[in-house]
Amino acid sequence: MSLANVVVIGAQWGDEGKGKITDLLSRSADVVVRYQGGVNAGHTIVVGEKVLKLHLIPSGILYPETTCLIGSGTVIDPKVMLKEIDMLLGNGIDISGLQLASTAHVTMPYHRLLDQAMEDQRGEKRIGTTGRGIGPTYADKSQRNGIRVMDLLDEQRLRDRLKKPLEEKNQLFQQVYCLAPLEIEKIIDEYLGYGKRLSSHVVECTRAIHQAARNKKNILFEGAQGTLLDLDHGTYPYVTSSNPVSGGACIGAGVGPTLIDRVIGVAKAYTTRVGEGPFPTELTGDINDKLCDRGGEFGTTTGRRRRCGWFDGVIGKYAVEVNGLDCLAITKLDVLDELDEIKICIAYELEGKRIDHFPSNADEFARCRPIFKTLPGWKCSTADCRRLEELPTSAMSYLRFLADLMEVPIAIVSLGASRDQTIVVEDPIHGPKRALLSA
Repeated sequence: MSLANVVVIGAQWGDEGKGKITDLLSRSADVVVRYQGGVNAGHTIVVGEKVLKLHLIPSGILYPETTCLIGSGTVIDPKVMLKEIDMLLGNGIDISGLQLASTAHVTMPYHRLLDQAMEDQRGEKRIGTTGRGIGPTYADKSQRNGIRVMDLLDEQRLRDRLKKPLEEKNQLFQQVYCLAPLEIEKIIDEYLGYGKRLSSHVVECTRAIHQAARNKKNILFEGAQGTLLDLDHGTYPYVTSSNPVSGGACIGAGVGPTLIDRVIGVAKAYTTRVGEGPFPTELTGDINDKLCDRGGEFGTTTGRRRRCGWFDGVIGKYAVEVNGLDCLAITKLDVLDELDEIKICIAYELEGKRIDHFPSNADEFARCRPIFKTLPGWKCSTADCRRLEELPTSAMSYLRFLADLMEVPIAIVSLGASRDQTIVVEDPIHGPKRALLSA
């Protein structure tokens, strides 16, 4: 079997089920690298009777032989990370393969406070952030004013690095947001404690990855959020603060594009998004409630109810182009089991004209109206299907329509939260270059 280094990305607005797909692919991977984002992301893994919710640690941690590396492009809240470590240890999971990039930036207490204060001040124009301090952490990184994991391992370095940004933030808190200032000594004591507990996991990110590549290891690169939340290529300003697209894997992990062999996109059989921003196929009423309830559409990180809509093929095709997708994993097909008919957005109407591309102008995107293709539902359960041949004819027709519309084959179909509720048409790591389920 051939070896492959694979990037897994979200092909919609996040929450597509990347955690389950990463967990599935991690069985064939030697190294799993989380390359961007912070605790504003989350994924849920169901293993037997256990439901494990993770925010920073890759789901590959459930395989003892797999190395899990949190890369330089991520931002780390050490308090949250340590809670995840304790949760995993409490469930008897070996974390000896967990590694953390020394160059990853750290979310500090003032980042969280600033995130929440800025969002409150936006009022009706709020972005819909999680309030976890991710944006301000990335902003300090860009301004060369950030704290990195390596700084938590040395008291004097932490003190030197912390002085300037804390002075600036305290001025903002007092003069702009009417908040009490933070005390430097309390922060130093707290974060040195975090650094001490994490120190055994800290590594040089790029060195670790390239050593694995030289040793012919399979590397799986895992992104957080989704394509339409990308800072540069998403529905700006209603986006995250980093680059979830496949190109972000190279930057966040410190590898060249020639190291990447395949890119797999994960998309729900319908569409959801969390927070504010335009959503052309958004539903209301009974069908929205049915999708939300059957799909368990509540955020892993915030618990917020997700907005639900029909599958949007326009943003899907855009995700194929932006990421260079080789194949797709379609998740939550079973959520559609009870519907009489299912709609798919094949194009938009904008100011009386039909367009089949994603407009980069957010104001134009907000005015887009979906043009739908209606397909019959299958009106029976797919939850127990384990082979393509077991799927209802209408479900197969739906999948083939998606593959044709997106112009990319489908490699995996997920039919529930459990590991075994999956049809693997092709293993994207060890399988042939082209998946079997296509139009």
